[in-house]
Amino acid sequence: MDRDGNSMNAAGAGSATPTHGARRAPERSRSGGTGDEGRHHDFDELYAAHFTSVTTQLFAYLGDRQEAQDVTQEAFCRALQRWREVSAYDDPVAWVRRVAWNLATSHFRRSRVAAAFRRRHREVHTPEPSPDRVALFAALRALPPRPRQAVVLHYLADQAIVDVAESMQVSTGTVKSWLHRARVALGEQLQSPANPGAEEVRNA
Repeated sequence: MDRDGNSMNAAGAGSATPTHGARRAPERSRSGGTGDEGRHHDFDELYAAHFTSVTTQLFAYLGDRQEAQDVTQEAFCRALQRWREVSAYDDPVAWVRRVAWNLATSHFRRSRVAAAFRRRHREVHTPEPSPDRVALFAALRALPPRPRQAVVLHYLADQAIVDVAESMQVSTGTVKSWLHRARVALGEQLQSPANPGAEEVRNA
């Protein structure tokens, strides 16, 4: 009986060929040939015989068939990369199974952390920007990248000029010059004094 026989029988997966959308066995490198037939195991046979049983175990653990297949595939790929070493083991599938479970455990922990983060930080739905703000953003895109960054950091992110200078690694005088030229350019583009976006930049 196969070492994984119990799991295979429980899932009705006793066939030698992976089923349920299982991946095709990774292409075997020529350098990973069987060589010593007395000790080396054929990778393709190992994959066909045990992919389904390992996947079934991980599916029961992860609760996601696709993730279980992906993790199992990754474990077999790692075995293939080290096939000369792994194939010499008395039980190569035990090595594959151990790697697969380590990968599944890491994936499960990351999933739990991500789920906890989503529960604590639910998506915030923000309203659409006003037409004035859209016009302001369009005008900002006409500025050169560095002055545009200074304007965004100072006026929209409310950073002090000295903090903007430190962040952008320039002098405060350079930042002030950028902001002055940007105000002039934005005022010319926006034109209308009634535009809140233009007024915000002019009066800053």
